[in-house]
Amino acid sequence: MKVYKTQDIRNVVILGHGGCGKTSLAESMAHVTGVTNRLGRVEDGNTISDYDKEEIKRKFSITTSVIPIEWQFWKINLLDTPGYLDFVGEVEEALSAADGAIIVINGKAGVEAGTEKAWDFCEKYGVPRVFFVTNMDDEHADYMKVVNKLKDLYGKRIAPFHLPIHDGGSFDSVVNVVTMKGRRFIGGGKWEDRDIPDSAQDELEPCREALLEAVAETSEEYMDRYFEGGEFTEDEIIDALRQNVNEGSIVPVQCGSGTKEYGVEGLIQTCVEFLPSPMRDHIKIFGKDPRTDKEYNVDYDSRRPFSAYVFKTIVDPFIGRYSLIKVCSGTLKSDSVIYNYDKDTEEKISRLYIMRGKETIEVPELKAGDIGAIGKLTNTATGDTLSLKSDPLVISKMEVEAPYTYKRYEAVNKGDEDKVSQALAKMMDEDLTLRAFNDKENRQSLLYGMGDQHLDVVVSKLEAKYRVKITLSKPRIPYRETIRKKVSVREKYKKQSGGHGQYGDVAMEFEPSGDLETPYVFEERVVGGAVPKNYFPAVEKGIQESVQKGPMAGYPVVGIKATLFDGSYHPVDSSEMAFKTAARQAFKSAFLQANPVILEPIASLSVVVPDSYTGDIMGDLNKKRGRVLGMNPVEGGKTEIVADIPLSELYGYSTNLRSMTGGRGTYAYSFSRYEQAPADVQDKVVAEGSDD
Repeated sequence: MKVYKTQDIRNVVILGHGGCGKTSLAESMAHVTGVTNRLGRVEDGNTISDYDKEEIKRKFSITTSVIPIEWQFWKINLLDTPGYLDFVGEVEEALSAADGAIIVINGKAGVEAGTEKAWDFCEKYGVPRVFFVTNMDDEHADYMKVVNKLKDLYGKRIAPFHLPIHDGGSFDSVVNVVTMKGRRFIGGGKWEDRDIPDSAQDELEPCREALLEAVAETSEEYMDRYFEGGEFTEDEIIDALRQNVNEGSIVPVQCGSGTKEYGVEGLIQTCVEFLPSPMRDHIKIFGKDPRTDKEYNVDYDSRRPFSAYVFKTIVDPFIGRYSLIKVCSGTLKSDSVIYNYDKDTEEKISRLYIMRGKETIEVPELKAGDIGAIGKLTNTATGDTLSLKSDPLVISKMEVEAPYTYKRYEAVNKGDEDKVSQALAKMMDEDLTLRAFNDKENRQSLLYGMGDQHLDVVVSKLEAKYRVKITLSKPRIPYRETIRKKVSVREKYKKQSGGHGQYGDVAMEFEPSGDLETPYVFEERVVGGAVPKNYFPAVEKGIQESVQKGPMAGYPVVGIKATLFDGSYHPVDSSEMAFKTAARQAFKSAFLQANPVILEPIASLSVVVPDSYTGDIMGDLNKKRGRVLGMNPVEGGKTEIVADIPLSELYGYSTNLRSMTGGRGTYAYSFSRYEQAPADVQDKVVAEGSDD
């Protein structure tokens, strides 16, 4: 593949709801432009994008794939992303490298939750976009229903470029609403001119009106002319559309069929003519010189010193480790020496690649704005900036959504714990939304992801790629134990077994400390040397060990004040161990007399849903013992519901929320405090604790 200049490059991310036809469309675009000599099918497991065994098995995308295609004088780096919300981290990585987007909509299914999520992502990253309504060859596809729904959601920004023509019930033609000419698709992505039938006029008029209205919105002059009944020339329409699509203020809608390649070349032409190159004027990319802390615009300028952003990492035991980069400035050559300021490492690269699915294609250099890959950068992670040591640069790291779904995991085979840890570390290098955490306090290992499906895929990948098996189970909730009243006890530890014996005698007072963030407070007020001072640390050590596992259900103890006020000792048999043991006995005895209670963790929860779902969400939170604290309006016809809720009630909430809102709701939570658990919850926790 030849080296392309910045202005001739388009970096286009393909977005949409899971199963809407993104991968089939990417496959068609690759076939139409000659990348492949056969059209792969998701069902057959032979597409360029979905090359991973898990993707082939499940028949949907799990990771983002890069597919560079060449059309006439341009190079388009397609970034085919997963549609299911569990793999949203892959989408955000792709968006951080994209300059334009295609949002794919299934003409039969219509606008779905993933469609709206894709729009929100484009708004967040400031990415211009075009809608492509695919599957128009399905007899139940309804293009105008899709267009009208998009107009309801996004207003006058929506500009239909196409209107499908159904001759005899089958779809093989469209009206180009911009040029007002008919096109008949003839295979291979090509088309030929045709007349516009009279039967299309009724639907063509509102499409043309919507397009002209979008054009009129671009300037006061055009708005005045539009309201005065004036006409726009074809050149005026195209120029206005090009500028405003480029800026994201107009969003075209086109249609076709990914599997039949209808409308695909027209979509490619739109990517080149209407979506921006990396040199777009209205969006800037800023880097910071770490030596001076000065920020400046690197502007995808090939004349500046080299810099690149690592937007994705691939770690695969079969194809190796690759850092996928977008060159932000300068030119990267295959023999360059690159510097990673974050890791303070400098490396000479021997080979430079572009990736097409799993295939690596060696190239001599990459210009600013292009996407490529570097192999074996072991000290470089996703989000790092690569530059020159003489001109270091740091670009702000992207922030992906935090994972809130978590489960306990255990290795199936004893002795595989280290292998599991190493494999998960490699998978976390690839996937920023995957987290593994060793919860020593509750004696469990936790795996965090974006949803149950995400964690299920992780389990499958561990077995298939790294030959280790794990099981997932419900995690142990981090409850706490404490006391509610003051008690005094005396405990004596005495043991005689020939020679020196063991003797420790303590009289102690236990009461609530009032501080639930601290396990215990230890004090002494022994008088007359009843217990020598050198045994005080041993008594405290006994308390310190006791609070790690409470007597009720084995959870950590908090909020205890322990005071040693009396006792006795033996000049020969007393020892530190004896006093520590006596203190432990005193703790257990007192704890069970001091009105012990279970404390449960309370989370501060934020749920954002479309307004129509607020009643359902609030009702569900009440069932989960949640306390709604307030509601805040959110842009886009949404509401944020803020509530306090027991952490135990959030297990499985990701699945519940998606089910209630059709995937349109999002949530986040953080630990707030501990509160006394209700009696029924306490009884259940104690019963479960006694079974462990």
